[in-house]
Amino acid sequence: MLPILILAGAVLLAVIRQARSASGPRRSAVPPTLPATGGDVGLVAAREVRARVTGRMFRVGTLVMLAAAAAAIVIPVLERGRHVSQLGVVGELSAPVRAAALSAGTSVGVTTRLVREGSTARMRADLRSGRIQVALVDDGQVWVDKAIWSTDTSSAAQLARALSRSIGADAAITAAGLSSGQAAALERARPLPVRSLQPGGISAAVRTSSVVVLVLLFLMLTQYNTWTLIGVMEEKATRVVEVLLAAVGPAKLVTGKVLGIGIVVFLQAMVVFGFAFGLAHAVGSDLVHSTASWVLGSALVWLILGYAFNSWVYAAAGSMTERQSQVQTLALPLVLPIGFGYLVASTALASGSPSTLLHVLAYVPPTAPFAVTVLTALGDIAWWQFAISAVLTAVSTVAVARLAITIYKRAILQTGARVRLRDLAPIRGSSGTLSAEATP
Repeated sequence: MLPILILAGAVLLAVIRQARSASGPRRSAVPPTLPATGGDVGLVAAREVRARVTGRMFRVGTLVMLAAAAAAIVIPVLERGRHVSQLGVVGELSAPVRAAALSAGTSVGVTTRLVREGSTARMRADLRSGRIQVALVDDGQVWVDKAIWSTDTSSAAQLARALSRSIGADAAITAAGLSSGQAAALERARPLPVRSLQPGGISAAVRTSSVVVLVLLFLMLTQYNTWTLIGVMEEKATRVVEVLLAAVGPAKLVTGKVLGIGIVVFLQAMVVFGFAFGLAHAVGSDLVHSTASWVLGSALVWLILGYAFNSWVYAAAGSMTERQSQVQTLALPLVLPIGFGYLVASTALASGSPSTLLHVLAYVPPTAPFAVTVLTALGDIAWWQFAISAVLTAVSTVAVARLAITIYKRAILQTGARVRLRDLAPIRGSSGTLSAEATP
């Protein structure tokens, strides 16, 4: 992952330098200084890349995403060893009980600090005030402030349970009159393996990283698709598209725009996800020691696939509008499928149990990026299901792209009012190419 991060960063820097060197007193709709790789589509794509990576929104958005990823990785690592529970002690502890109390905290990942309590009344007051979380009275009683439910996973609850088990076992060994050798052999006893019918829940590291990845996926998809929608709308509203169409065909123009923004999507995603993985490896995060790395890979794949599908829908919608108010009316129906998929996936991730609806949404292109990513995190999707979903999305993208190009050709030059689908009659000249006539 680190070489990919370095490569993505180098490409991004090269693009920014190319864009800065190309910006001078002479600017055109399609800059002549840009490389001609890919013909007209490559020229338009390079124009989009330059416009996006040099914008303030791209720089600020990248920094915000890097900061969010860093916080999600570093904070759990810093907090990992800082769970300290104050264990109040009333009376004198024998050496075995003292050792058992300290080892009980270690077994549940809690640093135990013994606090001497002068009396039972003082211990009760400290429990109520929160000065201590658990109390041990005369080697034989474990006290907490409030009753512990079986589902309570707080550090105080885990410590209290561990103390009761450990000290209770020591008391039973002493009462049975076992020798030190017999007690040691009993402690070394291996527990029986516990088998399950269904896979268990995900770890805290995977859950945390999956939540962050899901949010970033939603933000990046909505951001880049909105760029496509507004970019097409602004070119139509300012009549820039008429200049561009004089040099580039409509199909190549919209393809170049979608491809250019897609390149920016890939660069920013590689920088953010590569930075997250590299930072996790550097600080020793659980991210690199669990299935969370597979979640990152799945999210990266589905970010590209999700953008590829939705970008054509947004490009077609942008060609049918020419004012900001019209864009706002289209925003809700366009974002509804993405938002619905995000909400269903978030609910399944929080519960740890994917529903039948989530499995169905994994094969629906607008919602597949979120559904498949969460199913990957929960370990509830096979490789062939992942592949089928990806192939379905790719095939649907080709079909949507063909339809979007047709809509773009027929709507991009119609101005004066919002274009409706039923108004998109073929507009062709005698030579079979797009006519430059526009509705007044």
